Amino acid sequence: RLPQAFRVDVIREEEDTLEFDMVGIDAAIANAFRRILLAEVPTMAVEKVFVYNNTSIVQDEILAHRLGLIPIRADPRLFEYRNQGDQEGTEIDTLQFQLKIKCKRNPQAAKESSDPDELYFNHKVYSKHMTWVPLGNQTDLFPDADFRPVHDDILIALLRPGQEIDVLMHCVKGIGKDHAKFSPVATASYRLLPDITLLQPVEDEAAETLQKCFSPGVIEIQNINGKKVARVANARLDTFSREVFRHESLKNLVRLARVRNHYIFSVESTGILPPDVLVSEAIKILMGKCQRFLNELDSVSME
Repeated sequence: RLPQAFRVDVIREEEDTLEFDMVGIDAAIANAFRRILLAEVPTMAVEKVFVYNNTSIVQDEILAHRLGLIPIRADPRLFEYRNQGDQEGTEIDTLQFQLKIKCKRNPQAAKESSDPDELYFNHKVYSKHMTWVPLGNQTDLFPDADFRPVHDDILIALLRPGQEIDVLMHCVKGIGKDHAKFSPVATASYRLLPDITLLQPVEDEAAETLQKCFSPGVIEIQNINGKKVARVANARLDTFSREVFRHESLKNLVRLARVRNHYIFSVESTGILPPDVLVSEAIKILMGKCQRFLNELDSVSME
């Protein structure tokens, strides 16, 4: 079979999810692309946490770990990687956030109340309490910037009266290969396009049974000359349950296969960058890898 011309078809695009087809590529390229999305597209995340005061029940290390996993809405393309050994960050490689909060009793609360929301102020520490503290000339560098956590309602810790958290955080640029907190996607996966073929006409009761064996929308029943006849409507929706092979009367009438060079990609962003930007960045990284490899080959051949 002749190799198919490579193409990309965008199927569904929402705020943080993207579904698209890559047709005419090899499995190795598809998998390299998936792995780059997971582990090599950079983002900004909390790397260092300076704890000035933490009297909550959450230990410092656990608190730092939780803060590191909060996705930060900051375009990593605006920043450089921090040099190894640099203890102090600069405006070009570091974002600074502060979290300073103290829990107090609510003097107006009803005496018989047992609801913490009514009894205390600031008893829930959320990601919205993290505030950006510009470093150096960052206010001039990023005049329209709105650096903050992607979601405001991520619960970090619970406090009780008298307990407080006072920390300073340094966010740096990194990749998922070094730590999962830098991964820009919640999921990035692919599957091969299902290929369902009916080897013989399937009619009446058998058609209805066949329809129930597959995911909704895969098999439709048409009325032809008073007979119910099954046909494959949309193989893409199939999840390969193999339920049809439970039925002796049906298992030899259907062939299940996959289209070997048609990959259905699903990319779900954490919200740091839109999924279409992540895909284009992953392609650039893959192109860079290929170019480096070609340069290496050239240098070897010259020697």
